[in-house]
Amino acid sequence: MPTMNEPAKRVHSRGDGLSSPWGGALFFALGWGTRPGVGHSRQKENIFMEARIITDRQQWNDFVAASECCNITQSFEWGELAPHLGAEAMYAGVVDDQGKLCAAMLVLISTIPMLRRTYFYAPRGPVSDEPDAPAMTALLNFVKAEAHRHRAFMLKVEPSVADGDVRWLTALQKRGFRPTPYASHVRHEWVLDLRPDEKALLAGMKEKWRYNIRLAGRKGVTVRRGEGQADLDTFYRIYQTTSERDQFFIHNKTHYEDVMRLYSEGDRAALLLAEYEGEAIAGIIVLRFGRWSWYMYGASANEQRNLMPNHLLQWNGMQWAKARGCWYYNFRGIPDVLEEGQELWGVYIFKRGFGGYALRFLETHDLVYQPLVYGAYRRLLDVKRWRDARA
Repeated sequence: MPTMNEPAKRVHSRGDGLSSPWGGALFFALGWGTRPGVGHSRQKENIFMEARIITDRQQWNDFVAASECCNITQSFEWGELAPHLGAEAMYAGVVDDQGKLCAAMLVLISTIPMLRRTYFYAPRGPVSDEPDAPAMTALLNFVKAEAHRHRAFMLKVEPSVADGDVRWLTALQKRGFRPTPYASHVRHEWVLDLRPDEKALLAGMKEKWRYNIRLAGRKGVTVRRGEGQADLDTFYRIYQTTSERDQFFIHNKTHYEDVMRLYSEGDRAALLLAEYEGEAIAGIIVLRFGRWSWYMYGASANEQRNLMPNHLLQWNGMQWAKARGCWYYNFRGIPDVLEEGQELWGVYIFKRGFGGYALRFLETHDLVYQPLVYGAYRRLLDVKRWRDARA
């Protein structure tokens, strides 16, 4: 990310600061910063930033993948999955005078049916290594202008940074964001550092997990890379069984077809199937982006679960990600409170056995554009939480 040797003295906009004749882009000038020149002389120069819609997939992905805030849900492809969520994607970014991205935010434009109102949501966004930089101001001003055009009543953000990050908390508060207890994305996730060698990774697992990986192999379970529609059909059939058994929502098959189609380019997606005596009994889909990989979806049949195919699948998923340069394997959601009896407790026990650590993300923050509508929205959430608690 471009940096300046000295902080900017002032920030001003061309025009009204919200729109311009250049296709709705926002232009900002960082006023007369200085940098050392040859012979210790100092040369003044004006550095401009432009906030606009980004259409270059490679430019977007290169920036997000290299950021400290890298997350799969801010990749360009994630926005292309938005129609499956009943949403529309907007790729808002800020470029410097050399055309390089300084800040970015994939925004999902959605509607709350009960209110019949639109809102903006940035899943694990925005993306910026300097949340208090002028580029963030430019980005948020641009998004605010787009919100006015779409009549959106709020912007909800859930940055991909650790809970308690003072820089982000300060930057969000300064720009008018307010924390909310109603998260859209699970805040608590389980992460494994893949950088040690495979011997060390196995040693970091609980003994029973290492035993189960070896047991699956000894019992004749094999794992192969799924390819083509037939293998995806097999995975989805098992996934439906898992959904019915464990009572969780899944999308229709088209969603997972699109996931594999979009992320398979560049070998960023792996469908792994565990088989026993020629029959698929379990499967996982793993995605990678930047230095990160994510265990996205897991399926297991009702039969042959005693052969521990899921342990062997996870080990193969880690090996696939590690071989492609990933530093981290994200198992994703675990309980918000790590106490027995909590929802996802069994899932947490399974993930914890592979080694790793809990990563808690920054709390959700809302930027309110229409206070009256936002008040009605919060009351709806309060009622839902009360009903869920009673249930």
